[in-house]
Amino acid sequence: MTDWSIWQKSWDRQQEWYLPDREERFRVMLDAVEALVGDRPRILDLACGTGSITARALRRFPGAVSVGVDLDPALLAIAEGTFADEPRATFVTADLTDPDWAETLPHDSYDAVLTATALHWLTEEPLRALYGRLATLVRPGGVFLNADHMPHREAPRIEAAVAAYESARRTRERSDGSEDWADWWARAAAAPELAEATAARFRIYGDPARGDHADGRMFPLEWHVRVLREAGFAEARAAWASLSDMTVMALR
Repeated sequence: MTDWSIWQKSWDRQQEWYLPDREERFRVMLDAVEALVGDRPRILDLACGTGSITARALRRFPGAVSVGVDLDPALLAIAEGTFADEPRATFVTADLTDPDWAETLPHDSYDAVLTATALHWLTEEPLRALYGRLATLVRPGGVFLNADHMPHREAPRIEAAVAAYESARRTRERSDGSEDWADWWARAAAAPELAEATAARFRIYGDPARGDHADGRMFPLEWHVRVLREAGFAEARAAWASLSDMTVMALR
């Protein structure tokens, strides 16, 4: 029997190599959830991957329920295996660029929609459309949080210095045996329990070993705030920032 927690932990380590402040970012996101909608939220874990947000939300909020949605068959296999005995967690396969993706969800509304390091693979119009759909899924008074790379175009020298610093840090940690994105996926492709799902994943997104990556675009915080307001959210602002990452928060 596969111990899916091993894959879950290795995914977290690989992500932390890129995002050393990842746990702090999750904590702030859940602080915002508790502050705005309380400690028994119905959560939509958007582009959920292995269920990293779901795991932390259910651990912090015993009265919460979470629905994870993603298209990646390999990451969903890990999520479904990890939470197989957890009735508070449900996972759904859907393509967020499909106009009808939300029809697959088990609920019509959510107290909180959370996503992290995921939506930067969308181009501008699909992301605008997604924000518009989320404005109908988040209940009045509910909250949306998106933690992702958000460039500061008005500060190019700072951006360049941060990028150089992060590259040097990852190079140092790489010498200690840290896995990068391509390494992790190569190991998943070779594992019997994930080989078929990973092959399906590569057919959708491409193979990281070849440098394949979904087309997308990173937008500054100001863009996210403006588009979320245009989509129907009442308020939006920054909730957290590191040197290279930000979280935007929007209130319905």
